[in-house]
Amino acid sequence: MKSIQPDKIQHYLDEHVATPLYVHVETTNGAYATHNDPDFHNAGMFIRNANIEYSIGQIKGEGPYRVGLKLDHGWLYVEGLTDFEQHGEQLLLAGHDRLGRLACALHMDIKPLPQGASEVESQ
Repeated sequence: MKSIQPDKIQHYLDEHVATPLYVHVETTNGAYATHNDPDFHNAGMFIRNANIEYSIGQIKGEGPYRVGLKLDHGWLYVEGLTDFEQHGEQLLLAGHDRLGRLACALHMDIKPLPQGASEVESQ
């Protein structure tokens, strides 16, 4: 992955306004934190292959970045993004902490995203 280049991300967001997309959104403060401190409250969120269209897409911040997508009935918002990869219509944004551990992810594509390891291996 490369460090986020806001102009490239904004270009992707602008190009995909009103385009049906499949998204994967994930946040975690890390299950890895629980084994270091049993009193630590682990939290996270995961959604895969939700189909969305947005009317506004913006990247903001000085790094880590945040991306907001204006949906018909609200917003999809991911904060703490640091890195990206783009392959054609597929964009993967991730936020990594100082130790390189995943804190958040936003993955978008015009095609459904793989469901799991077996689907990825069969492609």
